Amino acid sequence: MAFYESIIIIRQDVSSADVDKIVDDLKQVIKNYDGNVVKTEYWGLRTLAYEIQNNKKGHYYFMGIEANKPLLDELDRKTKLSESIIRTSLVRVDAISKDPSPILRAKGSDDENIVDVTSNRN
Repeated sequence: MAFYESIIIIRQDVSSADVDKIVDDLKQVIKNYDGNVVKTEYWGLRTLAYEIQNNKKGHYYFMGIEANKPLLDELDRKTKLSESIIRTSLVRVDAISKDPSPILRAKGSDDENIVDVTSNRN
């Protein structure tokens, strides 16, 4: 089996509970086809670079998976049948990193305390 990184973009009007259900369904398909989900990350509701099917934003979800050809075919079929999924990307990689993705690291740095280094000399 090979390693793949998949990014799924789900319509903006789908609730977060429904986003979790969609991803859980995909994880179940992966499990049924003897695949393995190595890593998952929810990147949040983000603005799209261009409008897709009248959507200006989308829920981004990242999955690192270990899969074979029949599993990839079934995932492709499932994502095409879903009206909630507006885009997918699947890329083969050598290995899947256990570290947080750059998207999550950048998001985490926004939440840290901001230190003001300007001097207040009068």
